[in-house]
Parts: sequence; C-alpha cells; structure tokens
Amino acid sequence: MTTAPTPPPAAPAPFPSGPGPQPFAPAPAPGTGTVTGPGPGPGPGNAPPAPAPDAGVTAGAHPPRRAGAGGWLRHGLGLGRGPAGPRTGRHSLPAQDLDALCLPLGDDGVVAGVDAQGRPAVLGINRPTPYDVVLIGGLWTAQVLALRTAATGARVAVETGRPQAWAQMVHAMGGGQNGLAVYDVGRVPPQGASAGTPVLVVRDCGMRPPRGRVVSGPWQAVLTLLPYLSPVAPRLIRQARLVGVQRVSPDEAAELGRTMALPRSETDALPTLHDGLTLWCAERDRQYVMTQPTDAEIGLLGTPRRMD
Repeated sequence: MTTAPTPPPAAPAPFPSGPGPQPFAPAPAPGTGTVTGPGPGPGPGNAPPAPAPDAGVTAGAHPPRRAGAGGWLRHGLGLGRGPAGPRTGRHSLPAQDLDALCLPLGDDGVVAGVDAQGRPAVLGINRPTPYDVVLIGGLWTAQVLALRTAATGARVAVETGRPQAWAQMVHAMGGGQNGLAVYDVGRVPPQGASAGTPVLVVRDCGMRPPRGRVVSGPWQAVLTLLPYLSPVAPRLIRQARLVGVQRVSPDEAAELGRTMALPRSETDALPTLHDGLTLWCAERDRQYVMTQPTDAEIGLLGTPRRMD
C-alpha cells in the first residue's frame, strides 16, 4: 500500500539546493546597445539633416502608411489622397556596436513557473514530435498547466473519471467551446492535431490509468497525472520525455530515486517540497520550478496545493 504524502513543513523553505542542468529555457535578458534618440522631424521650410560622414550605420524609419480607397497604401506611391502621416527621425548606431544588438528569443511554450533565480521556466509542449509528460503530483498543478496551454491557442482534451473537478474550468472557458473539453475515461475522440491547432491531452485517470486510445503524436502531447506513485508509474516514467515530481512520502521518494537515478540530496528533498514546487526531470536534466498563480488563476482554481 502506498503511504500518503507527508504534510509540508510549517516554515517556508527555499528551493532545494543541487539541481542539475535545466530542462526548461529561461527567457534570456535582452541585449544592450547605445542608440541615440529620435531627433526633430522635418517641418515646413526645414530640410532633413544630412547623414554624418562617419562609419556609422543609419536606418531610416519605414515610410508611413495611410488608408485610402484601395486599402492600406504606402505613402509616396502616388495612390489615394489625403495628408501625409507623421514622420520620425533617424536612429544612428556606430558600426562597432552592431554586435551588441540582439533579440531576446527563447523557447516558446507554457510558463510552468520560475526557477530558483526567479527566471521563467518555459515548458515547450507544442512539438512536431510525440511528447509524453508524467506529473506525480496534485490536480491543481495539472489544471494550471492546462489553463496556460489553452491560453497559448492550443486545444486541451481532458480524459478524467472526475469531471466535476474540471467543471469550473470548463464553465469559465465558455462551456468547452474555447479550447478545453472534458471526456470520460476511454472516450477521447481523435483530436486532429496539426501545427496550426496543437493539442494537449491531460489524462486524469487515477493511480492506474488504462492505456489510452489517444496517444502522443506530432503536435499532440499527453500529460498523465498520477496522484501517488503506483505500480504503473515505472512504465509511464520510462516512456515519458519529461517527469514532474511534487511532494511524496519518504518511501515513494526512495523508489523514485532508484527508478529515476536521482542524487541522494534530491531524493531526500522530495518529501519536504512545498505546495506548488515541482522537480522536473528530463533525460539528463533536472530543475526545481515554483508555479506561482496569477490573480485570475487563484480566483478560478484557488491557491497552490498538493492534495485535492
């Protein structure tokens, strides 16, 4: 028999120390560069300033556009009528500073929470390849991930034996017509996932979820929620690309440590994790992530909790 998870400690605890590399992609800090501000635009009787005779790079603003009979038209093409739109000055940047320009690009996906340094931890659920996720934890975290996934434009199909636990989310999202639908266990129809309409299937089927008819595939990820460690957990963990573990009992932590080859420090930390804190483990990477709800999520789902 699996023992129930131990209650959290009374005093707040920091993130456990010693996580390995990160399976999530934190949003990088934007690059810096020296850019001069816009100067006064040319007015009546004023000629535009001549470019500086140095080795700098000068970029002019895009020509303004205005609406005419033929739709949006570029100014200066001799089409349509009406006054010219406003003009902006030029921005100059020395050539030696070009390398400092960068665009802060990171992995797109769902913000699962923040890491120990307070940086966003992004979970890339929508992928062109099959992606299986196992979460050994509480319903609250699974619902937050489902809600945030639907907010990205993906469709969410929930397979559950407790539809009443999802009813409030379905009602808040428009009765299942705006990205989230709930089905009985074994009744999830083919979802028709594609690059334009990615799908997340959430399997909330208890400790022994049956083999599902709808499996992961291109642009269709599957998240299986296990409230506790069960006999089927080792098989699901071996098949998963990503495993999340929340607070469990010491016996469960020891078994997970053996199954997932966790370091002793992380195995010992699992029974003490706070509500909302999850250890996410990829093939060779591990990272603690704290899921911090927004005000809207608290109003809909309540505060973070491990037990339901």
